[in-house]
Amino acid sequence: MGINFDEIKNKAQDALREHGDKIEEGLDKAAGFAKSKVEGHDSKIDGGVEKAKDFLDKFSGKPGEGEQPPAAPPQP
Repeated sequence: MGINFDEIKNKAQDALREHGDKIEEGLDKAAGFAKSKVEGHDSKIDGGVEKAKDFLDKFSGKPGEGEQPPAAPPQP
């Protein structure tokens, strides 16, 4: 009995699709907190948040936003 990594990956992708809006809200809150604690690095914090949001867009399932991840190769 082993770990089914494809199943774990699929569940994580489903969670990203289903809760992407809440994750983005959390990213914005975390960025605000970080900016309040660290001065002079706002652009780096914003850049990190944008990269994270771009990653989320890949799994949004919304047309025109990001790319869908490639299909997994068939299992032997």
